[in-house]
Amino acid sequence: MERLIIHVDMDAFYASVEQRDRPNLRGKPVIVGGPPHSRGVVATCSYEARKYGVHSAMSSRRAFALCPHATFVKPRFQAYRQVSAQVMDIFKSVTPLVEPLSLDEAYLDVTENTLLSTSGPYIARYILGEIKRRTGLTASAGVAPSKFVAKIASGFDKPNGLTVVQSDDVADFLAPLSIEAMHGVGKVTAQTLYKSGYHTIGDLQQARPEQLKAIFGHDRGQQLYELAHGRDTRPVVATRERKSIGSETTFAFDIDDPEEVFERVIPEMEDVLRQLDRRELSCQTVTIKLKTSEFQARSHQIKLNHPTHDHDEIRRLARRLFDEMNVTEPVRLIGLTVSDLIPRTESTRQLTFDELTKPSLEE
Repeated sequence: MERLIIHVDMDAFYASVEQRDRPNLRGKPVIVGGPPHSRGVVATCSYEARKYGVHSAMSSRRAFALCPHATFVKPRFQAYRQVSAQVMDIFKSVTPLVEPLSLDEAYLDVTENTLLSTSGPYIARYILGEIKRRTGLTASAGVAPSKFVAKIASGFDKPNGLTVVQSDDVADFLAPLSIEAMHGVGKVTAQTLYKSGYHTIGDLQQARPEQLKAIFGHDRGQQLYELAHGRDTRPVVATRERKSIGSETTFAFDIDDPEEVFERVIPEMEDVLRQLDRRELSCQTVTIKLKTSEFQARSHQIKLNHPTHDHDEIRRLARRLFDEMNVTEPVRLIGLTVSDLIPRTESTRQLTFDELTKPSLEE
């Protein structure tokens, strides 16, 4: 039996909750994140703000410059978690095979479902209707035979969209899309593909597996070839255990000013903090890693006595770790990772900064 996979993604989730709860914000640009003149970043923004070029992970200062008349709103994660729980309950009323990716998106395997339907579009429309009825919010969905294609499809017609890709149409659906639409293809991989003459997924479909393996190695090259044809056999896993959460950035040019290097890791750090909040996790280890202009990788980590999810504490740790690395040469990449993750319900208290153990240095 062919699988029926649905990927559901809430539309501008945090901002939509704010507009729902504060009617005076409806139809106006709303930016959820740090204050406009702070070092904070944008968690998300309403579609009205996106028209001005604002997007998630952008610095709040840049967002203000692009859209000075926007309303900046401090995130209310407790409110978002409550709405997320409602949405996840809707998913689980249809199938037990629900794989949450964050507070606002999930994969569902509806090959067998409580609606006793074999129609993916029908099931998706039912789910989107229930989300609207119970929460007052909209979501978009993609229906396809695989997780890879369903995720791309869910973003194809946002907001409040539904895109269905039948198995016979997968290759044609993917072919005109940019290679950057492929989940797992970041900036570095994309640049390598561009330099090799591959710009669209269709270009990859025309390549021979051996050509991609020569560029990326056997496993990664074969994976890109398979995904370009929409072949993805990964199952929907109802429980997902995260071992670590990280984010990194590669600079267009090497940077030799240590303060500027640290400035560049701030958006990555904020992204990691958002992910901790979305997944309601605490961490016990914080790691800073970088790569020099000579491609030498360095990392420095610190392990706490007990888990923490305190934003200010993790920021202080990141600053401390970076300072202790004593960066004196040009840097091309920097990132931050938190690990030793546990659910917050299992974390009984927050550590103070003075309760740190001696950090371990890994180079």
